[in-house]
Amino acid sequence: MTENVVVLGAGYAGAGAVTKLQSELDGTARLTWISDTDYHLVLHEAHRVIRDPAVRSDITIPVHDIADPATRFIQDRVVDLDVDERVVELEDGEDVEYDYVLVALGSQTAYYGIPGLEEYSLTLKSLDDALEIHEAIEAASRDATRGEPAQVVVGGAGLSGIQTAGEVAEFRDAHRAPIEIHLVEALEEIFPGNDPEIQAALRDLLEDAGVTIHTDDPITEAEEGVIHFDEGDPLEYDVLVWTGGITGRDALDSADLDKQHNRVEAEANFQTSDERVFAIGDSAIVDQGDQPAPPTAQAAWQAAEVAGENISRAIQNRPLVTWEHEDKGTVVSVGEEAVAHGVKPALGVSLPVTTFGGFPAKNLKKLIAARWIADLTSWNRARKAWPSL
Repeated sequence: MTENVVVLGAGYAGAGAVTKLQSELDGTARLTWISDTDYHLVLHEAHRVIRDPAVRSDITIPVHDIADPATRFIQDRVVDLDVDERVVELEDGEDVEYDYVLVALGSQTAYYGIPGLEEYSLTLKSLDDALEIHEAIEAASRDATRGEPAQVVVGGAGLSGIQTAGEVAEFRDAHRAPIEIHLVEALEEIFPGNDPEIQAALRDLLEDAGVTIHTDDPITEAEEGVIHFDEGDPLEYDVLVWTGGITGRDALDSADLDKQHNRVEAEANFQTSDERVFAIGDSAIVDQGDQPAPPTAQAAWQAAEVAGENISRAIQNRPLVTWEHEDKGTVVSVGEEAVAHGVKPALGVSLPVTTFGGFPAKNLKKLIAARWIADLTSWNRARKAWPSL
């Protein structure tokens, strides 16, 4: 009997897994790919759209440029996963049955119960989100003056928050717009949990870009036009962007799987509490011993390769492969600048410094995105996208 394999999501994890599964299955199973968008978004470059919406054509890849002709693609929103009946329920279309399903739906923004935050803030989880932020900043700057500049507040100083603040600064400079930018972090330092060396380098770039940094004081409430802090004075805003955390998708609410914060718990082989359900990317909390795999693009790329192989192995009743995340370093952009830290070059050659910026860091970040685009499609497409990355 031919098995039905279903992949949910077109992010890094989903798109990467589809590519691997097409190679592994080679027509021996029916492959169905379901996503609410008909393109893959290079999400770690989505902040570029805040500055220039024209970038979107270079950081979106139509699914039909990734999917083989034999792969069935369905554009629809997943609303439920019934693991007892082995059915994926869709918002508009008919239910899709599966023998094996890979959950790679990504995540949604977590608001941590802060009153008003969801109602009044914008987020950066999709292309539409990035376009909405651009439009909001553009509108706010039109109504502003040098005497009363527009106030843009970015909540959460992790990767997304830092890169968002950097792009707002680039928009301000390119348009000579009267904008003041604030980056707010509840913990003691920006880019929490990372090495002090990269934290300091990123702080320097942000301050050089004219971003005011507020740390060690959590937001307690958001109202229209103003946010409140645990200790500090309220901060008025014209545009509020929240990048402060992630949780699982609503589609997984009632799925009978072991979960934390609505993210599916998975073993290091990506198998969940149901042996027919695999999970990777931000949808999953993947066991890696002391700590789960990080919810990063890098981890999703790595995981997709092994997850695709393991679903093929499961179909063939072969032992599953255990995945171990390899941290290959971090590269963060602040507008046109970038900082790289802990990067592991090819062939195991050591670098003389652990943290660096300038031209090497900027081009390394471009190369990372270009390599991903090339892996999914071709180096020709990556070459054309290079100026936008």
